[in-house]
Amino acid sequence: MSLIRRKRKYRFLHSSRFFNIFRKNTHAEFSSGNRVELFEQGGSFIPALLNACRNACEQIHFEFYIIRDDRIGLSFAEAMINAVKRGVEVFLIYDYIGCFDTSASFFRHLEQSGVKCLPFNPPPFHWGIAWFDKRDHRKMAVIDGKTAFVGGINIGSEYAGFGESPEQWRDLGMRIDGPAAGELEKLFRRNWEREGGAFPVAWLAVYPPIADEGDAEVLIVNGGPHHNRSRIRSAFRTAIAGASESVSIMSPYFVPGPRVVRSLLRASSRGVRVQLMLPAKTDVPLVRLVSRSYYAQILKGGIKIFEREGTMLHAKVMLIDESWVVIGSANLDQRSFHRNFEVNVIVESQEFGGQVTEMFNEDLKKSHRITIEEHERRGFLLRILEKLCEPISWFL
Repeated sequence: MSLIRRKRKYRFLHSSRFFNIFRKNTHAEFSSGNRVELFEQGGSFIPALLNACRNACEQIHFEFYIIRDDRIGLSFAEAMINAVKRGVEVFLIYDYIGCFDTSASFFRHLEQSGVKCLPFNPPPFHWGIAWFDKRDHRKMAVIDGKTAFVGGINIGSEYAGFGESPEQWRDLGMRIDGPAAGELEKLFRRNWEREGGAFPVAWLAVYPPIADEGDAEVLIVNGGPHHNRSRIRSAFRTAIAGASESVSIMSPYFVPGPRVVRSLLRASSRGVRVQLMLPAKTDVPLVRLVSRSYYAQILKGGIKIFEREGTMLHAKVMLIDESWVVIGSANLDQRSFHRNFEVNVIVESQEFGGQVTEMFNEDLKKSHRITIEEHERRGFLLRILEKLCEPISWFL
């Protein structure tokens, strides 16, 4: 590809035309003037979030899929209760299914201490089991309406390490200071009201506009089963379509479906370097079988697949042309596209993109590249199991 053509395509990713296409397809909320900070490991993300909670002055909004009553969960409980004692209003949405293993007494203690808790989608037994398929998979916190933390990190000990042992998963997150945090707070409030939470009088207060904190432009894409079509999938596909040089993806659960696969193959066919980093080990073996059923088509299309070794990969990030970064709760799977409530943050920043590029390259050193020859040597039993599992990919 000539330098002129490459530059022309690169400009398209940052052009107003591409921006308008992206917003039309995803209904993304845009803001400029943000400061963003990458936390490459849960071991740095969780202490930063706890510290922000300890410094909160007015309100804290938590929305997490999993909150465990282990050492990390108890640290968060302590931070929330202490904030209430200082006069801070604390609101918590937790997913009922995601927190199924967490004792009811954990949330009861929070309620009795003044934390306003709301379980997402508790079982309405008169509806049978249809409720079971709807999850709030978001992981985010907003402090005083102007600082936000987002990513794939839940509240639990396995997420709080540095991803180099089987017990400490490899995950990441980010902090946002600026107007985008206010947009995430609005998203929290809408979910709180949708799930029947009592409307706090404090939310009627009109606060001054959030001041600019930096120079990063941020787009927020939220998805859920209440939308007519998947905004999360549209965001992934549109961003891939705008790539001119590279697409790098980390995802713990890879069941993308034919549309996303076509987007990746088209990018590869026009000369874009496409790399997928997936887990070598997984907590859901069935997903691994279905994921590998995509390998042959993807590898034959010129896409490189790496499997991260050493620990469970739980990070969810996509990097386009080393300048567009997507970080959030959504996996590249059908559940995240169609049945979960998710939130992804897109950051347009050369500096931030450079940090993510360095991080991705470091993880490549701990990964094993899968070749088409190696994949074709897998056993007959594995091939049969992959075929048998394909029809249930929609439910994963």
